[in-house]
Amino acid sequence: MSRPLTILISDDSLLLRKKLRGELELLGCQVIEAKDGKEVVEAYSTFRPDGVFMDIVMPEAGGLTALKEIKEIDDKARVIMLSSTGTAANLLEALKLGAIDFIQKPYDSSQLAKAVHDFGREAR
Repeated sequence: MSRPLTILISDDSLLLRKKLRGELELLGCQVIEAKDGKEVVEAYSTFRPDGVFMDIVMPEAGGLTALKEIKEIDDKARVIMLSSTGTAANLLEALKLGAIDFIQKPYDSSQLAKAVHDFGREAR
């Protein structure tokens, strides 16, 4: 049997992190949480997860700054940005910085399941 995927989630909303954690655990993932951009970079560096779901607008360091720092640590990092403020500029910037996808909040479970499936394919 293959090991469960380790997914790092970062959002300044505790409510959203709880919801995301619950859905990812139902999909069989191990979940690590970070509440802001600074924490997510530290957690990535420590745990080297299979994938990251990260908000764009967060305190300390925003998602775009954190994405850039994560890609400096590991250029193969698989990061999907989550945001309710999905402006075209943010989306393009995130993709330019190396995000593999962008999910608009509120997301639905099928989007999450597909993303986890894609993380899993890459991790093997």
